[in-house]
Amino acid sequence: QVQLVESGGGLVQAGGSLRLSCAASGRTFGSGTTGWFRQSPGKEREFVAAIAWNGAPTYNAGSVKGRFTISRDVAKNMVILQMNSLAPEDTAVYYCAAGPTMGTLVISDQKRYDYWGQGTQVTVSS
Repeated sequence: QVQLVESGGGLVQAGGSLRLSCAASGRTFGSGTTGWFRQSPGKEREFVAAIAWNGAPTYNAGSVKGRFTISRDVAKNMVILQMNSLAPEDTAVYYCAAGPTMGTLVISDQKRYDYWGQGTQVTVSS
């Protein structure tokens, strides 16, 4: 059974940084696709970033590219989301998700992901 556990959320001032981690049991991040999604109150869950089996990253260019970086630590079997220059609109619950290998055209489609973590709250104050 695959379990994903996010950590690293918290309260930060605008312009600050946070580092989210996603740890997995029952799955290695060296295969398939791992993504980060977020959901703000009253809004639909949206794609943030994903990393493919070969380490190639994909970002939501409209909202996070240039500020967020996704990476993985194969030895620790973790996927990291480094978030810099945070803004109040980044406030959301951030979810880690895992799925099969998929093309970049569909990598932002949350329906393609089979496993989800419980989420971690990120709050950015102005």
